[in-house]
Amino acid sequence: MDKQFAIQFAGSFAAVALLVALAAWAKIAKPMSPLSDARARALFADEFPGKVLDGLWVANDGRGALARSGASALVLCEVGDGYAARHIPWAQAVAASFRDGVLKLDLADIAAPRARLAFDSWPPAGAA
Repeated sequence: MDKQFAIQFAGSFAAVALLVALAAWAKIAKPMSPLSDARARALFADEFPGKVLDGLWVANDGRGALARSGASALVLCEVGDGYAARHIPWAQAVAASFRDGVLKLDLADIAAPRARLAFDSWPPAGAA
């Protein structure tokens, strides 16, 4: 192996190692703080402008929220390092599977197929 080849190989190896390190570092997601009522309202207002919230329920673990707006259920669920906002019929949200403190909503969306929200009970009193 001659000297020029060794220098070129070492430089290429260092550049590739640097790019791999940068890609690994970039994938580290920032931990999100739990969702609060105020932040959930702000996210719903951004995603569904003009919708009036008749009721809002934030998940116990702060990883999502559900709101009622007329005959629609507005859903926020944690996806990656952000939230996905979807809407489904309210009747579907009320009839969704609730077991072991977890409400499982089928969103029928390839990007966010289902939402899992932790609540003490479902449906809430007076919301059905």
